[in-house]
Amino acid sequence: MTKIADLLAAGPTFSFEMGGPKTPEQQQRLERVLGDLEGLHPSYVSVTYGAAGSTRDGTIEVVRHLAAETSMTPMPHLTCVAHTRDEVVGLVKGYADLGLDNLLALGGDAPADGRVYPSDFAYAMELVELAREIGDFCIGVAAFPEGHPRSPDMASDRRRLAEKLRAADFGITQFFFDADDYFRMIDDLAALGVDKPVLPGLMAFVNVEGLRRMAGLNEAKIPDALQARLDEVAGDVDAVRALAVETCSGLAQRLLDAGAPGIHLCTLNYSCPARQIWANLGLA
Repeated sequence: MTKIADLLAAGPTFSFEMGGPKTPEQQQRLERVLGDLEGLHPSYVSVTYGAAGSTRDGTIEVVRHLAAETSMTPMPHLTCVAHTRDEVVGLVKGYADLGLDNLLALGGDAPADGRVYPSDFAYAMELVELAREIGDFCIGVAAFPEGHPRSPDMASDRRRLAEKLRAADFGITQFFFDADDYFRMIDDLAALGVDKPVLPGLMAFVNVEGLRRMAGLNEAKIPDALQARLDEVAGDVDAVRALAVETCSGLAQRLLDAGAPGIHLCTLNYSCPARQIWANLGLA
């Protein structure tokens, strides 16, 4: 395997995020998507864990598939919500046994059913510290260019993010649509003495309602001009995907031109938009 920090030290990385499957059918479909994208030679592939560990088994199986049956480097997500220390230790040791070098430590999403699950962890920093105790992992953490939804103000958000990045090796952002928000975050971190690479996370959205729902949950602003275009294409699958490709390609190019250390694309488990974006960036 390969540590993502080493890849970043060598130059920009270009990677995909996949959602952990909940059923055997979803897993089979995802493996086909991964097969389609393997030829693009991504730097690595992250696999989400689902709210309250809802995709636990599927995530583990996809990570095993990536490690054993593809040439791609996997990075599983770890989350705090609804997990005991023993459960997380078991997960991390299992990933170490698979020979994995990379983990993404996250606070995690609250369950959609609104239930409150007991957890031994409150913050992603605790997961970083635990993983460091267990193995020699390269660890990433989440960043929010527009501020974490639960942060009381931007200054405290940046201080906490700086603290996480000092303990971790790199960051990946929540999706956003204004490059200036990303670069302001980088400037804020530099002012706090932190220069760890933070990768822009972009969303290759596939439907208007889903994008707006996710943006609302994460308090990610959708610019007025994009809102108007979303209204125009709502309900037209092909037009929505074409708009997603156009939006992500343009934003990614601006970020790269201004010195971003790479692009991490949330695919929502679809290969066609990802392939088109990669082609537009000259990566295919």
